[in-house]
Amino acid sequence: MPDVDPSGQPPAPPPADVEQTPAAQRRRRRRMTAMGALTLGALGVVFGDIGTSPLYALQTVFTADHHAIKPTEGDVYGVISIVFWSITLIVSIKFVTFIMRADNDGEGGIMALIALVQRCGLNSKKVKLALVAAGLFGVSLFYGDGMITPAISVLSAVEGLKIAAPSLQHLVLPITIAVLTVLFAIQHFGTHTIGRLFGPVMGVWFGVLALAGLARVVKHPAIIEALSPHRGVLFFVDHPGTAFISLGSIVLTVTGAEALYADMGHFGRKPISRAWFFFVFPALTLNYMGQGSLILDTPSAIDNPFFLLFPHWARIPMVLLATVATVIASQAVISGAFSVTQQAIQLGFLPRLTIRHTSEEEVGQVYAPGVNWALYVAIVLLVIGFGSSAALASAYGIAVTGTLAIDTALFLVVARVQWRRPLWLVLMGAAIFLTVDFAFLGANLTKVIHGGWFPLGVGLAVFVALSTWNKGREIVTRNRIEQEGPLRAFVEHVRAKDPPIVRVRGTAVYLNASRDTTPLALRSSLEHFRSIHDSVVIISMVTTRVPHVPEEERLTLDPLGYEDDGISHLTARFGFQDSPDVPRTLMLARQLGMERDLDVEGASYFLSQISIVPTSARGMARWRKRLFLAMSRNAASPLEYFDLPRDRTVSLGSQVEL
Repeated sequence: MPDVDPSGQPPAPPPADVEQTPAAQRRRRRRMTAMGALTLGALGVVFGDIGTSPLYALQTVFTADHHAIKPTEGDVYGVISIVFWSITLIVSIKFVTFIMRADNDGEGGIMALIALVQRCGLNSKKVKLALVAAGLFGVSLFYGDGMITPAISVLSAVEGLKIAAPSLQHLVLPITIAVLTVLFAIQHFGTHTIGRLFGPVMGVWFGVLALAGLARVVKHPAIIEALSPHRGVLFFVDHPGTAFISLGSIVLTVTGAEALYADMGHFGRKPISRAWFFFVFPALTLNYMGQGSLILDTPSAIDNPFFLLFPHWARIPMVLLATVATVIASQAVISGAFSVTQQAIQLGFLPRLTIRHTSEEEVGQVYAPGVNWALYVAIVLLVIGFGSSAALASAYGIAVTGTLAIDTALFLVVARVQWRRPLWLVLMGAAIFLTVDFAFLGANLTKVIHGGWFPLGVGLAVFVALSTWNKGREIVTRNRIEQEGPLRAFVEHVRAKDPPIVRVRGTAVYLNASRDTTPLALRSSLEHFRSIHDSVVIISMVTTRVPHVPEEERLTLDPLGYEDDGISHLTARFGFQDSPDVPRTLMLARQLGMERDLDVEGASYFLSQISIVPTSARGMARWRKRLFLAMSRNAASPLEYFDLPRDRTVSLGSQVEL
């Protein structure tokens, strides 16, 4: 019986299928084309790191720890099973299905999780500080990962020469260093040009991975049994100690999982998910199964199971393709380091560094010269010091597993406190995901004395720098505010004109961190010259905890109670990925009608240049004060950071105690 509405009338017939109209079909085709382009772009940028793991992961598993894992059926099936289910649990379920839902205004990554935790309504301030500190340590470990990934990826690709052309193996290190040199030398051009090639190249790469693995699976179809979880369980039951230690190498198969989340803002969750489930995950699974099949048939293939998957004639081309793929993987990590550095500066965890935007269309494409060359020096030293991808693998894993565990913990806090998920559900997620994360982390702790100390040392050094700058900045800001005095009291003094104050023709723009205090440069102008400009705009640049702030929501004007005095305060809010361009911000204020008579083209800009004087006051250890001073001396000029015109900018100095 058909449904009827309360009036007793039968339901209206369904409308015509609007999706069949030509306009609707065109819109649908455009959406599909856009989605396809995003998916292809994600394939090229997001999955470079995890997509090149087959180059060295299984080789490391079977050659590490004095061949503790044997190329026998039980061990091979067990390893492949653990590899498959590790990728499934950590990447497919934890990141793609769950964590990628925790976005900060569309952006992902551990910085986004830190911002979400800071906004959570946690009752304990100490707990929140501990979680933010853990997040900062995760960010710090990312830099260690960013050093090892290019080194091990490019080196493992070039090492294919040992298999394809053994007579050229002495050229492995020089070629690796040459490739890395070119890679870092072209960073200042940005990724917007070569980025168009990433998707197609990585599409070819994953296609080759799948075909090479499938060819071996067809020859040895029994390897499919390795996908059953019982094979991994049997491996742990039969060899518990060996299986646990093997996790330290198996974790190499999930390196780059953080990139799926960190790059979500560039492509969106759906394109990344589709690229993963339809292309990357199947290709990786087939290739790992193919390598397992090869090892069973030819145990000596453990020396390099990836390149030995291919016939002899195809090995030189594969070395070239693998080198290009690893350069792409390295590019993604390097660009990530630039992006994380910019976010850390915006959120107040690093001093201003030189950041250059390499694209007029994409604000997220940035280049940090200091970070670029510091990474280059560290990576070249790693390549020379360790000498092989197998040796580097002993240092790889600590940073990855530490970041994975921190991501999980922060996500669970967001799910419980901000999303109000049931406690039993959060505890179940913690039991599953944290158990896996800590198992991998525990297994990798055995690598500390064999090279794992390097990423831990880098992470600790970066964490100390981030936390020291944040703490020192808070102390300096507090002392500076005391010297600046209330802004409204200053305006009252100017309005009273006692003693008389000379008003100079023109517009003066003063930058100040607080909207409630007087810029030191403005106070100095009045004290020394007994004059200020007819039009004074005090602008405070506020960095929010979201990636981007729309222009229509960016500005707030405060005339400070006296619109006819020519002194006003402008608050400009920026996302932590926006560029704080002061002249452009003033142009926007004029366009919005907030400051109609503002002379942006002829304005003079005044900076409060402070000299920090260390004291014996409590709050920071003496060595941390020295570190803070050293970091402040190397900070980039505010002229470049705020895009101020050099010929119209004046700095006035003051001293502030630390």
